[in-house]
Amino acid sequence: QVQLRESGGGLVQAGGSLRLSCAASTRTDSTYAMHWFRQAPGKERKFVAAISRFGTSTKYADSVKGRFTISRESAKNTVYLQMNSLKPEDTAIYYCAASLTYPETTPPNWGQGTQVTVSS
Repeated sequence: QVQLRESGGGLVQAGGSLRLSCAASTRTDSTYAMHWFRQAPGKERKFVAAISRFGTSTKYADSVKGRFTISRESAKNTVYLQMNSLKPEDTAIYYCAASLTYPETTPPNWGQGTQVTVSS
């Protein structure tokens, strides 16, 4: 089972940018599709973005299309979420997840999450 650790969250003003990182405990590019989900206070966890094995395909939630970019760096076993033009409604805990299938609505492997707060 792969272990995941997110980093890069923080406080940013609306219109700003952040890059989240998700470091895996093992090589993932040939085995796992990787995902980002987020959970806002009092709301359900929602899909944000996914990237297939080897990064050949990506998917995004409509709410982040054109603003967020998911990518993976095989040499570092790391997946990134570049977030631009951030809005207050992007405020949430962001979770990285791994699955054998792509895309996956309920991945079995999760990180602990990283907080993103966007001020207006």
